[in-house]
Amino acid sequence: MDALDLARWQFGVTTVYHFLFVPLTIGLGVFVAGLQTAWHRTGKEHYLRLTRFFGKLFLINFAMGVVTGIVQEFQFGMNWSEYSTFVGDVFGAPLALEALLAFFLESTFLGLWIFGWDRLPKRVHLACIWAAVLGSNISAYFILAANAWMKHPVGYQVVDGRARMTDLWAVLTNPTALAQVPHVVAAAFVVAGGFVIAVSGYRITRERRAATGGDAAVPLTRAARVPGDPAMWRGALRGALVMTAIAGAVLAGTGDASARYMGEQQPMKLAAAEGLRHDTAGAPFSPVPGIEVPNLLSLLAAHDPQARVQGVEDIQRRYQAEFGPADYRPNIPVVYWSFRLMIVFGLSTVGLSLLGLWLTRRRRPVPAWFARAGLLALPLPTLAVIAGWLLSEIGRQPWTVQGELLTAASVSPGVSLGEVAASLAVFTVLYGALAIAEARLLVRHVKAGPDPLTVSPDPRGPGDVDAEAARLTPTLMY
Repeated sequence: MDALDLARWQFGVTTVYHFLFVPLTIGLGVFVAGLQTAWHRTGKEHYLRLTRFFGKLFLINFAMGVVTGIVQEFQFGMNWSEYSTFVGDVFGAPLALEALLAFFLESTFLGLWIFGWDRLPKRVHLACIWAAVLGSNISAYFILAANAWMKHPVGYQVVDGRARMTDLWAVLTNPTALAQVPHVVAAAFVVAGGFVIAVSGYRITRERRAATGGDAAVPLTRAARVPGDPAMWRGALRGALVMTAIAGAVLAGTGDASARYMGEQQPMKLAAAEGLRHDTAGAPFSPVPGIEVPNLLSLLAAHDPQARVQGVEDIQRRYQAEFGPADYRPNIPVVYWSFRLMIVFGLSTVGLSLLGLWLTRRRRPVPAWFARAGLLALPLPTLAVIAGWLLSEIGRQPWTVQGELLTAASVSPGVSLGEVAASLAVFTVLYGALAIAEARLLVRHVKAGPDPLTVSPDPRGPGDVDAEAARLTPTLMY
């Protein structure tokens, strides 16, 4: 093992860990904004309590995402200086826009939202959370546009060994990015939906047991619909089920577009994901080794059941002729199984959401077994996005920039094996401690449930509450 291997391990570990928080932040922020909008429009107290409850969980996750994301920037200069030199002129513009426009928009309005409870007019306060959510999605767009450029470089020319941007608009409208951004954002909504399903299912089970001494499905009569009752959590659960199901449909559509671009721009990744060894017309798709569905891979890759799909060994020969002697094949078993695990975990999550919508139709109570099964919605979508990220990044190997820069030529020349090993050990211990802190904070707040309201939940504005409520408004702050 050399410094390159450890540097790849370090970047993979820290990136996957950071990516645990990113999709949840994107999706949960929209869910919280939706809850606050519902409170603003209806004035119903339980929407306010849910806003504050899930808002706390959102803020914990947001803070952890910011902390873990900082490490990524240090790694570029520490372990990947040659890569930074090559892509710096191209990445400078989108990443500067992400920091100066998107992140400042997100962080500024999120701060106003945190400290603006009953200090800002209610409409302004509501606008703050939507502005923060908009900032997080714009941030995702710029970052994913930079990532898409590595898979399909456009709008550049190589001058003196460095990529120089010639067309910013081409970089931002890269067809790979236009397919990847909605796919990743939809995955974020599935992750957030799964999180809310799991939390709501846990709260329903816990509060039913406390109220009845058991876990039977208590009928949700009008008299039972009080703050903190499972009726409130049933509403949160239903909202998350709808969000997950819709996002799952978007995932399927954008995944189809991504597969077609992959076949055109990264044929080796597609061939490795299917384990296809040689160019094949009417290529089959194998759900698992030994089982093949005729023509399905060609249909997925080109919308033509007779289309010719390139195979790993034939692509390897062509790449050797074009780029010189080297092994241009990625880790085929990892890519192959990442593709299938992504599909299995993703479909399981969406299937769970559709089942939940059917079981709770027409105001039916949530079955006790489904409330418990909802806990599966917490790990499943997260595992799906991790598998998808592994497919995306490992499948591009041995390139960091497709067709332009090999990973072996991207590592910092002056970094020793010992130095990378030491930093990897430090990051592993640090991230382990952060994981424990994150888990304990989330579990504590989920177990505690929503805080009771001590002021009027009237959403019309500070001037519409009585003097006693106005005196107590600081208790609405986080």
